[in-house]
Amino acid sequence: MRISSRRGTIVFFLCLGVGLVALAVALNVGWIILNWREGVLLFFGIVFFALIIAGMVVNTIFLVRELRRSEQHDSFINAVTHELKTPVASIRLHLETLQRRELPERQKQEFYRLMLSDTDRLTDTVEQVLRAGRAGDKKTGREKVQVDFGQLVRECMEATRSRHHLQPEVMRYQEAANGGEALRVRGNAEDLRTAVSNVLDNAVKYSGENVDVRVQLETPDEERVVLRVQDQGVGIPPDDMKRIFRRFYRVPHRSLAHVKGTGLGLFIVKAIAEKHGGKVFAESDGEGHGTTIVMELPRWAE
Repeated sequence: MRISSRRGTIVFFLCLGVGLVALAVALNVGWIILNWREGVLLFFGIVFFALIIAGMVVNTIFLVRELRRSEQHDSFINAVTHELKTPVASIRLHLETLQRRELPERQKQEFYRLMLSDTDRLTDTVEQVLRAGRAGDKKTGREKVQVDFGQLVRECMEATRSRHHLQPEVMRYQEAANGGEALRVRGNAEDLRTAVSNVLDNAVKYSGENVDVRVQLETPDEERVVLRVQDQGVGIPPDDMKRIFRRFYRVPHRSLAHVKGTGLGLFIVKAIAEKHGGKVFAESDGEGHGTTIVMELPRWAE
């Protein structure tokens, strides 16, 4: 209901802006026709007219952007609220059951396992929000050291397999032939681990039931290390390719309704890559054709 209201507001202000521009054009053209002999007045009139039009256009653009940002912020709040309330309610339910009933030891252990899983989910949500705040702060993470990026990627893959209970063959790793030399980058190991883990988690979450993720690490030249994470999942529409790296943005797709998240994962990845002097972008042939996230980082100079 709120989203529909906001869209109506956006349409209203767009129509208002277009109407004001059209009115200004009509008034100015009429004024020019009536005063065409007055050269100086004509010149200043045109300048004044241009300033008015520019001001109205800038104001309309700013207003629409703010409304969209507010809508994305509301979506983020709703997502985070759901991510916090759901595990809390689950933990409470299991605790109340344990308190009121005598359960077999096997069922107790299952309840303990579920509560620990919900606790991990809560921790991940809180950490994701905190990481987003740190990622947006350019002053943090300046302490950079030499990092074996290949080893870091393999460790992140193993952690992702364990977290999502995946078989080794559904997430394959391929490293460029490098004569046995480690692929090193200069950076903050914790930040890089966060970025790689977010990319891998996204690939798994948006793969659907048939997870098939290919991870490639290559060195196209002596200055760059390139990580490619390719999935065979839902894909990304062309219009959303650049938006997916914005804060709070989530692709509006019916098949993604079951995918939980805060809309911060790829924003964090982009912020960390840029903080390390690199970049990140997405490749996709459209909906249903999978997605490839590419992250480029400067290679360690010996």
